[in-house]
Amino acid sequence: MTSQTLLCKMDKDIKLAHSDARARTGPRVCGNRPPEGCFVMRKEKISSAVIRRLPRYYRHLNDLYRAGTVRISSSALAKSMSLTASQIRQDLSCFGGFGQQGYGYNVERLRSEVAEILGMNRDHTILILGAGNLGRALIENFPFELNGFRLTAAFDINPVLVGAHVAGVPVYHMDDLEAFLRDSPASVGALTVPGRVALDSARRLCACGVSGIWNFTNVELPAQELPGVKVENVHFADSLLTLSYMISEGHI
Repeated sequence: MTSQTLLCKMDKDIKLAHSDARARTGPRVCGNRPPEGCFVMRKEKISSAVIRRLPRYYRHLNDLYRAGTVRISSSALAKSMSLTASQIRQDLSCFGGFGQQGYGYNVERLRSEVAEILGMNRDHTILILGAGNLGRALIENFPFELNGFRLTAAFDINPVLVGAHVAGVPVYHMDDLEAFLRDSPASVGALTVPGRVALDSARRLCACGVSGIWNFTNVELPAQELPGVKVENVHFADSLLTLSYMISEGHI
């Protein structure tokens, strides 16, 4: 066998070995850099820590987009967010490849991709149970539509509120909740009711088929009571007490 023939045979064997390896392992998803503009969703479960950083990425990218920024490097993005460049690259690689070496990230494209990951383009609907002080504040001040949600209605038992409109949103009696949801299903129910009725209100939402509950009641809702429903608890005291620790740390 001549040396040229031997080299050809070795090259062929190497290519076959690489082909077999790809067939056995399948395509890698997280960590690979797909072609520019390609979006690849990671197959394995994403950690909650990464998921909770995504809204912050979107908010920051939205500010950059509105300021007219066209592109940004991972190091510049990291510095402005008090993160590390490797953390940002690692988080984003869980969903695909968005950056380009030597160019960085296209702000408009990355903003759109993160919005898609967060489900902001899916026309989610939300209703509010409890149109008192907190519920009213949400209705009047929270930018639901800018976050991909359409606020359809509020519910209460106060006769002064029932039948009225708050910032254009109709307020119905709580007794009408099930009938309303039969005709107009909602993706999410926000709870701003008193804590004593929080679980019962959550059960009613669950029975009506909502996918998620945004819980402001300061009551922990047991998951076993709400099968198939995702619950996001908002505890104002948690963030205030975290701040309390930080300002008190030097005095301990």
